[in-house]
Amino acid sequence: MTQITLYLDEATEALLTRAAAASGLSKSRWVAELIRQHARDTWPAECTALAGAFPDFPLREEVPALVADVPRIGF
Repeated sequence: MTQITLYLDEATEALLTRAAAASGLSKSRWVAELIRQHARDTWPAECTALAGAFPDFPLREEVPALVADVPRIGF
């Protein structure tokens, strides 16, 4: 298991101590859970549940074709 060192000011350390105690976790475990929650690479279920929830949202096939680019001046 990897160990890290965090440098916290007194006010931040007090917040960490209170939050960890309130959740019944050690400070280390509380920080690890916070990292897992915010550094994951998958969408939360609340976001994926929104798929298809907007009936008037245009699909890619319905988006108008792009206009051809204008001619460029050569150098």
